[in-house]
Amino acid sequence: MVHSPLVHTRRGSGETVVLIHGIGHRRQAWGPVFDRLSERYDVIAVDLAGFGESEPFPRGVPYTMDVACQHLAEQFAEWGLDRPHVVGNSLGGAIALELASRHLVSSVTALSPAGFFGRFDRFQALGILSLMRLTSQLPDRALRAAARPALGRRLIGMALYAHPERHDAASTYGDALALKHCSGFAAVAREGVHYAFRGAVGVPTTVAWGTKDRILPYRQSARARQRLPHADHVPLRGAGHVPMADCPDEIVALVDATVGRARKVAAA
Repeated sequence: MVHSPLVHTRRGSGETVVLIHGIGHRRQAWGPVFDRLSERYDVIAVDLAGFGESEPFPRGVPYTMDVACQHLAEQFAEWGLDRPHVVGNSLGGAIALELASRHLVSSVTALSPAGFFGRFDRFQALGILSLMRLTSQLPDRALRAAARPALGRRLIGMALYAHPERHDAASTYGDALALKHCSGFAAVAREGVHYAFRGAVGVPTTVAWGTKDRILPYRQSARARQRLPHADHVPLRGAGHVPMADCPDEIVALVDATVGRARKVAAA
C-alpha cells in the first residue's frame, strides 16, 4: 500500500459501484441515492485522500490524476474488486473518466465532470470554490447557526445545488465542516488550473450535466460531447452542480442504464 486506506461506506450486494465525490465534499454527498443503489448493487462511497475522513497524501506527493488513480487502483485491489463500475461528480467525475482511460473500470457515470473547461471557466470554478472555502472558515458555531434556517441553507449551498433548502441543518453544517477541514483542497486546486481531460474511454459511459450548474456551467457539456463522442450525454434539467439531491430518481436511472449497457458488452 503506497498511501493510507480510504475511509468508505459499503453496503449492498451484486456488481460493485464506487461513488466518488467532488473537491471539498465527502462521501455523504451520495446520501440521497446511496440506499436506493445499495438495494441492487454492492455500493462503496469513498472519501478521497485529504477529504472527509481520509488521510491526505504524504507531504511532497502531488495530487495528480496519476496519483489519485493509482491510489484508487490500490483500494480496488484491497477491496477485492476487478474493474468496478464508477460514478463520480465534479472532481470525482474526472477521476472516474481517468480510471476508464486506464482500463480500471467497467463503466462510468460522470456527473458534471471537471476537465472540460473553456478558456476562463477553470478560473470561474476555482474562484467560486475558493470563496466557499473562505466562508467555511467561520467559527463552527456561526456555521451551525447559519445552517438552521432555510435561507441560511440556501445561501450556503446555492453554488452546489439548485434546491439547497432540501438539505437539513445537520447535513448542511456537516458539508461546511468538510470543506473547512479538508486538507486536499489547495493541492487539487493547484492541479486544476492546468487540468483537462484528454483520454480515450472504451467502456460504456454516461456524462450527465445539470443545466443550472453554477460551478461548471452546462455549456461545458458541449466540449464533453466533442471529446467523448461515443458516450451518452444527458442534460439534467433544473439540477445544479451536485445533482444527487436535486434529481435522485434520474441519477439512479442513469446508473442503472450505464451498468446495463456494460452488462450487454460483457455478455457479447
